[in-house]
Parts: sequence; C-alpha cells; structure tokens
Amino acid sequence: MPMRKRTAYTLLAVFALLCALAVVLYLRQKAPPEAARLLPESDAIVYINVKPIRAATHFDRKPFTPNSFQDFIEATGILPERDIDSVAFALHRMPNPNGPNGPVGFTEIFEGRFDRDKLSAYFGAQSVAQETYAGRTIYSIPSNGRIVRVALIGYDIVAASNMPTPEQIHSILDRHRAAASPFAGSSLLNARFGDVPAFSIAWAVGDIGLPFAQSGDPHGKIAVDGLELPLPADTSFVASLRFTTALHLRIEELTPSTDDALASARSLNNLLSFARAIQHAQPAAAPAQQALRQIGDSIVIEPHKDRAVLTATLPTDALTALAGK
Repeated sequence: MPMRKRTAYTLLAVFALLCALAVVLYLRQKAPPEAARLLPESDAIVYINVKPIRAATHFDRKPFTPNSFQDFIEATGILPERDIDSVAFALHRMPNPNGPNGPVGFTEIFEGRFDRDKLSAYFGAQSVAQETYAGRTIYSIPSNGRIVRVALIGYDIVAASNMPTPEQIHSILDRHRAAASPFAGSSLLNARFGDVPAFSIAWAVGDIGLPFAQSGDPHGKIAVDGLELPLPADTSFVASLRFTTALHLRIEELTPSTDDALASARSLNNLLSFARAIQHAQPAAAPAQQALRQIGDSIVIEPHKDRAVLTATLPTDALTALAGK
C-alpha cells in the first residue's frame, strides 16, 4: 500500500477516534452525576454537590456534626462536613404510611474521602447480619427501630438504605456495574434530569413534598414547620441551586395546565405575603435571622406556561451567616 494511502487511513482512524472521544465526553458532561445514577427507582431524588458549597461558605471550619456521631467519627476518622463531597438521596413512599417503617423510606449514596478498612471494621461491629451480593458485603445495622443496609461500593462511595427489603441496595450494586454509561439511572432521573438547569450544585426532582406530607398521605397537604402549603403531597417539582456571585434557588411546580399554574402561583403568593408580614414583625438581630429575611424578601413566584416557578437569591454573605448559625 502506498505511503500516502497509509497516512490517509491513519489520519482517518485518529479523526474517528477523536470524534468518538468527543461524543463520549459530551454525553458524560450532560449525564446526571454518578451518585444520582446509582440510585434505585423512587418517588423523588435529591442531589447535593457539597464541594462548591464548602468552598463558598467554609462551613467545614466550624464542625457541626451532632454529638451522636462522635463514636462514628472516632472509629472511622471521617468528619462529614469535611470529607463528604456529594450526596444523593432517593425517597420512597411507603405503602402503609402508619406502618412500622413510617411514611417515607430513604436510600442514600455518599461520595467522598473514606478509609475503607476503618469503615468496614465499624460497620462490621455495628451490624447484626451480613450478606454478600455482587462481590460486596452488605451490613445490616439497627437504627431507630429499622434496619439500615450499608455497602461500600468503591473506595470513595458508600450506599445505605432503610427500606424493609434489600431490593434497593441490590439495585445500587447492579447499577454500579453500568455506572460508566451516561444513560444509566432510574426512570424518574431519566424523565426529569433534563429539566434541571445546567451547572446546578444541588437539585431535586419528583414528589418533593413527600417528606413533609402529613401522615404520609399522598393526597394530603405539604406542611413545613407546621405551616400548611396549598399543594398536595404528590405535586411534582424540579428544584435547583446554582452558584455565580450568589446562590440562586429555582423551584418549578409542574401543573396540569396554564390555569392550574396561575391558580397555584396566586395561592403561593398570598401565603408568601402572610409569611413576610410575620417575619418582618419580628426583630432580626442575629446574622442568621437577617439572612433569612433577606432571602424571604428576594422570593418571586410567577406562572410560566404549565408551571408555577419560585426563584430566590441567596447572597454569599447570607449563606455564610446561615452556615455559621
């Protein structure tokens, strides 16, 4: 084969390889974070990229881990506010909200810097049973009347679930085998992650009111700190936090129609006006109280097509004040 043809074929092969690599990198950039992709099927997903928040607020300089974690910290050397880089939560509505497992179950993924040997020893000492699945040890640990199943997936990933059966923790281990695929993930993640704004450092999708539903009733109202919101617990949301010179909060309520979005925005604005009146009637001497008032004053709720959209701005100084309260 002439030298010129061999050179052309070589250049073509290199070009094809570069194109394939570019496509892979593009898909990986557009893909949900690995921690979220590992989560099993659920009713809601919450993801937090802790690193940029820690860099902006330096909250790790003032450790606030509850004393109940002291034994864990001493045994493993892990300080959560320092060593955890990202977390992803799956929320599962329980069939019987008044049953022994409560209204909501949780499955969690933690990414960070862990000492695998120390963690294994700690979980082994705390567990009442162990199971081997997909080459990983699953530890069953009693906690608050429920069994929490914990598995060390990789050198920097820990999974946990307090669901009644091991199905969710098994699903995580199965998904880990396909984690390199940008298309892996639950049906909820695949359906809603495209609605999450780019460069969000924290976001949530699904029935976000699920943890706040009264008695776990999906047809009941969402209540936060005793304040009932004019929203059913099964209302679907897309919430996100983005950071530029300030932290920008955006929550989109997905409604059946434009009329529903308008009615919901109107009801929420009435409630917001009431909450602001109460807030401004109270003194705000402490920095954290001033930050909360500043955030509350920045909230705007407007209808956009079939969505009611809440936006708010959290300046860095307000965020720092809240982190240090």
